[in-house]
Amino acid sequence: MTAVTADPLGPFWQRDRPTAAERRNDLILAAVMLVATAVSTSIYDSVGYFEDRPELWVTALWVVAVTVPLAFRRVFPESVSLVIAAAFVAGGELHVPELLFANISLFMALYTVGAWDRIRTRSLVVRGVIVFGMFVWLFASLVQGASANTLAPDAFPEAREGAILDPVIAFGLIQVITNLLYFGGAWYFGSRAWQSARDRAALQERTAELMVERERVAEQAVALERVRIARELHDVVAHHVSLMGVHAGAARRVFESNPEQARTSLSVIESSARGAVDELHRLLGALRQPEETPGSADTEAASISASTRGIAQLPELLEEARTAGHPVTFESIGEPRPLPPTVELVIYRVVQESLTNARKHAGAGAPVDVRLRYMAESVEVEVSDGGTGAANGPKQGGGGLGHIGMRERVAAVGGSITVGPRKRGGFVVRAVLPVPVREEVGA
Repeated sequence: MTAVTADPLGPFWQRDRPTAAERRNDLILAAVMLVATAVSTSIYDSVGYFEDRPELWVTALWVVAVTVPLAFRRVFPESVSLVIAAAFVAGGELHVPELLFANISLFMALYTVGAWDRIRTRSLVVRGVIVFGMFVWLFASLVQGASANTLAPDAFPEAREGAILDPVIAFGLIQVITNLLYFGGAWYFGSRAWQSARDRAALQERTAELMVERERVAEQAVALERVRIARELHDVVAHHVSLMGVHAGAARRVFESNPEQARTSLSVIESSARGAVDELHRLLGALRQPEETPGSADTEAASISASTRGIAQLPELLEEARTAGHPVTFESIGEPRPLPPTVELVIYRVVQESLTNARKHAGAGAPVDVRLRYMAESVEVEVSDGGTGAANGPKQGGGGLGHIGMRERVAAVGGSITVGPRKRGGFVVRAVLPVPVREEVGA
């Protein structure tokens, strides 16, 4: 059995390329940001935020540069982030009157590098360069403002006297903390988005591995069940053949001295031969898979013992279930008649597995009904319970190993089986096994 690996993706996993829908969403985002930034710039310009504003064409070009690249943010995340960062700095130096949507664009660009850059080392380098450059620009702006006396103490006339910090220092500290939270948030959430995508991919990979492993286990269970069926059928056929040999020897010895006894022995041989042919047909149906490896002596002995199970041993199974606490009733419908040993064995196994499932899933003390119906050319066995198996146990058409075994055994003798919940509650297993009417052997 193949174990599911702890990290099925390995250290070199790369995120899938963006889908057409994701690229279309980025195009819509860029269009919305373009319009919003243009409107925001007009509003800031109306307020008169900066005295020395650039020309209109410069502002329009800047609006395009800081928003349109978002249309390609998941295709070329590192290039888009560098372009938007450069446009952001240029807007600040040119005094473009917009301080809202430009920050949103830069945040999304940095976030996208962390979330979508397929080479993680490059993602770290690009984000590091942008953040370092932004802080260098921030400190340069603060130093320039202090040199130009725009950050002199008298620039803050409303500052409270006796405050803990000098207003210039407090203003600079606010700028640093704000930018740390801004860039730190973009970095963190981008990395978390990439990790979430990786976790989803790992979960999908593990799910695929588990599905393959489940199919492999089911195939192995089917193969092992067919091996057991073949061994049991082999014992039944061997019984017919050995009986034919005994009566053939008896017929040979008394052929001249007692013709009537020889005729009786030959009739038994004819009947056994027909039975053996029927069982061999079922044996070939069970051996649809490659031949099994020889088992141990203990396994062979167990198979021989198991092959003697049939309808006569059903009372033992029912008594075991009653001992386990389940009220079990048994009803035989129709005129009982001799059945092929293989069919009796399948009936026994179906009842055995159904009672086992009832003990596991039906709940303590759940009643169980076992019915055996003899019909014209078939025999039907039905095991139903009144417990909670429909809710807590295997579902209809369940794929448990016990169900697989029952289906294989029933199919080996050409029958059909239905497994599932009952409409009025509980669970039911119903198998119909064909029993062709055999012509009587004449004297």
